[in-house]
Amino acid sequence: MKILILCTGNSCRSQMAHGFLKSFDDRLEVASAGTEASGKLNHKAVEVMKEISIDISEHTSDSVDLYLDREWDYVITVCGGANENCPAFLGKVKHRLHIGFDDPSHATGTPEFIQNEYYRVRDEIKEAFTKLYKEEILPQL
Repeated sequence: MKILILCTGNSCRSQMAHGFLKSFDDRLEVASAGTEASGKLNHKAVEVMKEISIDISEHTSDSVDLYLDREWDYVITVCGGANENCPAFLGKVKHRLHIGFDDPSHATGTPEFIQNEYYRVRDEIKEAFTKLYKEEILPQL
């Protein structure tokens, strides 16, 4: 099963979703990419994932251009920008989904509030991708 997760910057939300899917099942071939990839990971995303024993520190922030000609079982956008700007894939895509989340890197306020936004979004991503995995992906494996 091949799954591509798209976001705009490919530094935070898509990386967390990628980490969760790989932690659920090693049989999944998961990649994440950005429509405007930042080229680096968001350090707070890495930190909050590491706190729950998922290490995404070796992930790379890649451009969606690297993946356009491949076949995918799922292409999932996790932010509105990527959903609106999702390029046409030359390869075959069986399922295209949008599961949107707030961008915690845009949070402003106290350090505690910002940290809590990362936790909130991480937990929302975990919940949504756990449901997707159990209800849609696992039955196909």
